[in-house]
Amino acid sequence: MTVCVAEKPSVGEYIARVLGANQRKNGYFEGNGYQVTWTFGHLCALLDPQEYTDQWKGWNLSTLPMIPARFSIKVHGDEGVHRQFNIIKSLIEQADEVINCGDAGQEGELIQRWVYQKAGCKCPVKRLWVSSLTEDAIREGFQALKDQSAYQHLYEAGLMRAIGDWLLGMNATRAYTIRYARGTGRDRQVLSVGRVQTPTLALVVKRQAEIEHFVPKTYWELKTTYRDTLFSAQIPVEDGEYAITSEQQGEELVNSIKDLPLTITSVEKKKASEYAPKLYDLTSLQVDCNRKYSFSAEQTLQLIQSLYEKRVTTYPRVDTTYLSDDIYPKVPATLAGIKDYFPQVEPLLPLKADGGKGAGSLPKSKKVFDNKKVTDHHAIIPTGVRPDNITADERKVYDLVALHFIAAFYPECEVSNTTVLAKAGEIDFKVTGREVLKPGWRSVFEKDQELPDNPEGQENQEPQENAKSLPAFTKGESGPHTPLLKEKTTTPPKYYTEATLLRAMETAGKTVDNDELREAMKENGIGRPSTRAAIIEKLYQRKYIQKQGKSIRATDVGIDLIHTIISPLLKSAELTGLWEKKLREIERGEYTAQQFLDELKEMTAGVVYDVKANKAGMLCPVCRQGTVIRGNTRYGCSRWREGCTYAEPF
Repeated sequence: MTVCVAEKPSVGEYIARVLGANQRKNGYFEGNGYQVTWTFGHLCALLDPQEYTDQWKGWNLSTLPMIPARFSIKVHGDEGVHRQFNIIKSLIEQADEVINCGDAGQEGELIQRWVYQKAGCKCPVKRLWVSSLTEDAIREGFQALKDQSAYQHLYEAGLMRAIGDWLLGMNATRAYTIRYARGTGRDRQVLSVGRVQTPTLALVVKRQAEIEHFVPKTYWELKTTYRDTLFSAQIPVEDGEYAITSEQQGEELVNSIKDLPLTITSVEKKKASEYAPKLYDLTSLQVDCNRKYSFSAEQTLQLIQSLYEKRVTTYPRVDTTYLSDDIYPKVPATLAGIKDYFPQVEPLLPLKADGGKGAGSLPKSKKVFDNKKVTDHHAIIPTGVRPDNITADERKVYDLVALHFIAAFYPECEVSNTTVLAKAGEIDFKVTGREVLKPGWRSVFEKDQELPDNPEGQENQEPQENAKSLPAFTKGESGPHTPLLKEKTTTPPKYYTEATLLRAMETAGKTVDNDELREAMKENGIGRPSTRAAIIEKLYQRKYIQKQGKSIRATDVGIDLIHTIISPLLKSAELTGLWEKKLREIERGEYTAQQFLDELKEMTAGVVYDVKANKAGMLCPVCRQGTVIRGNTRYGCSRWREGCTYAEPF
């Protein structure tokens, strides 16, 4: 008998139907030589510290760092979880072969492997790897099963991620809580420290401090109106300075040119092409859904996961915006499957997937199809299955995915960019304009034209002046104009929204507007696309951050925690990003799990040593009310004036 193990009941039920295993049993389906069962997500987990040794039951600095000689796992959950695990175990014990039908990713691989290990699996294990849950995809996947050894590096990367989170999280949380948390016993506040959550919180705290300490500067801009068009003065400035720093200076410039004509010195028109917006990876979909619909990252993940399980979109937990070449021949069928919902598909239906050349060919661009930029999964796209049984919120997410997919096969948008230079006296002026000659892919979005070209984080900026076409200016023409002075004030950075925080996590805190550069930096991002939403949710739950409108603010508790943490490693987005890079290298077989584990142990020991060596700031061990302060030769309590007697030389 072949036992198939899916990651959740709904997926297991559909796989069973495809395989012809139609007899429903207690916790599995059977038939046609198959038994199809399922897990409930994380059935197994690493042991808690106290389950390794009694020495780790109590929280004491002297027992840190906690580094098990060998990590072990347990069945983790309520009675229902244990019951389902026992069903899986009994099936595996009688199986001739097991097929891992778990989520096709690092986390899914780890979940399944741990279950097989705990169940004592001895028979051969093969892997089903699919990017969608359509019947055709599942049948194709079962024709291309691989031995689980082909995914060993993927498992090792997932295992090192889990062990790394355990080592750093357990040890740092205990160390900082013991040393710095207020209260005692059950009333003591736990200072939760995590490999990904702490640098993410540090990003929010840092941005908030930049805003609170921002000192605005006033400056002025010189503009002039000529033929109902607003020109801007081009006055050379030093780096970081403003051309006009006083109103008097500005008025003098206005007076120097107001009676002089404005002369057009150059008119330059350039035709250009604008590419369609990229297909979605999980992060960019979460960004757009937050910006457009105010969906949280976690909410978007749940919606796109549901669409995947309903077989209308492909695997969602991806970090690429490209498709592999083998998808290209399937595009016409996918488009035909969704044509009833999107009239924009109609012009594409006569086109053939024959290589992307010729009048009747479906375009095949390197900006869409690139095998080198696709590893385990491709970008999120529709499957072609009719999206009938979906909710209103799922429809919003589905439409974004589908419209981006359709737009990828439309012609480029052709525009004309015009730059006009002018001069009044000694002052140069400039204006730019833009005219859409052929809308191309922009026609796909109809009323939603602003979506693809509104850069992330720019929601509140002023609209671009003269973004539309300009009057027909002629070089050499001149005439009267109306100069004016505009007072401006520098503005602080904006608070993070979930959209901008996700982008910051993706680029390890660096502000990156360029799509190509952002793509290159993903390997060094904080966390994985599949985990970032959960990290943000965890920060909300622990009351380290909170929402005010769409803005994310750090709470006093969150700010205090970041100020308390003395280890740069724990707060650095860049260092955490480098750690993520090594995990990806393990996944590719370019770095060994043992090397990574050795580094983990060394880092963990260093974090604990830093806390042990630094008594300043900890809660006074005598009065338990003041904090320890450092003098010239000894430590003391901040409440020494109130009579606390704590003193200790160093």
